[in-house]
Amino acid sequence: MNLDLTALADEHLAAARTAPHGRSAHLVLHDGVLRQTVIALKAGTALDEHNAPPAASLQVLSGRVQLTTPGWADELSTGVLRMLPKERHGLTAVDDSVVLLTAVND
Repeated sequence: MNLDLTALADEHLAAARTAPHGRSAHLVLHDGVLRQTVIALKAGTALDEHNAPPAASLQVLSGRVQLTTPGWADELSTGVLRMLPKERHGLTAVDDSVVLLTAVND
């Protein structure tokens, strides 16, 4: 299976810009415990604090986002790949942004 992540990112960012909640997401890969999801967020939109899966990473496909936990915040920009903390965390779009979430769930 081949996916054009750039086209998918553009499509979901356009949808996020017109959505009342300012976001759009699409599960692009689900194979056993592995899941990859494209998430588009309009600037200022947040994913509220939530529990972390056993293992996960976040790659910023476009824009800038702020990854937060109760004790710190880290700003990530286009091209950055970061492991997600194994604690509760949230995500806020600084600019209109698209990320690729890769998670392994047991």
